[in-house]
Amino acid sequence: MIKSSVKNIVIPFSICILMALALYPDSSLNPDTYSTKGLELDYNISEELGMVSQDHTVKYNLFTPHLGKSFEGFKEALAFKESRGNYFTVNTLGYLGKYQFGTETLKLIGIYTPNQFLYNPELQEKAFIANAERNKWVLRKDIKRFEGQKIAGVKITESGILAAAHLAGPGNVKKFLRSYGVNNLSDAYGSSVKYYMKKFSGYDTSMITPDKKARVTL
Repeated sequence: MIKSSVKNIVIPFSICILMALALYPDSSLNPDTYSTKGLELDYNISEELGMVSQDHTVKYNLFTPHLGKSFEGFKEALAFKESRGNYFTVNTLGYLGKYQFGTETLKLIGIYTPNQFLYNPELQEKAFIANAERNKWVLRKDIKRFEGQKIAGVKITESGILAAAHLAGPGNVKKFLRSYGVNNLSDAYGSSVKYYMKKFSGYDTSMITPDKKARVTL
């Protein structure tokens, strides 16, 4: 009997409280009521999941992409310079895609349909590799001869040579190296062989195999 009476009192009282909260939220809710004081909270990123500074505070999340001087880093850095990484862009001179290929260069690696190339990211990635392989074969002797030297204030590295070849073609890279920086071709937008040599210096491009007959196949 007592339980029944309590139940009859508590339920209506609870309903009244809920209605009051709904009708007068601003006056009914007190932030102090919801204090976390005294609660055991442990939501910090552990040291295993973060980059920890010398004062033991978490500064960076390890899951942030960091390509560094890897080949992927080289490829993406060059793509960002060329097109901001946009597969589907065409510049004012008609150069295509993420790596800004000209139609004549595409023909050298077996691509004769620029429109198909522009809308096929997989094809563009394979074209970048094939072109780098071909350029590395053309420049193999120059890489061996000049790598590690300083020319016009720039330390010569294989990745810098391949980046400059992507910009201006391997023939113009040979001219730059063999003239010790005197012959420094620039493209229509002002980027020069020397600039690419410096900007893309020191990446790991060892996975590129020199190939005179490099072609793209899907």
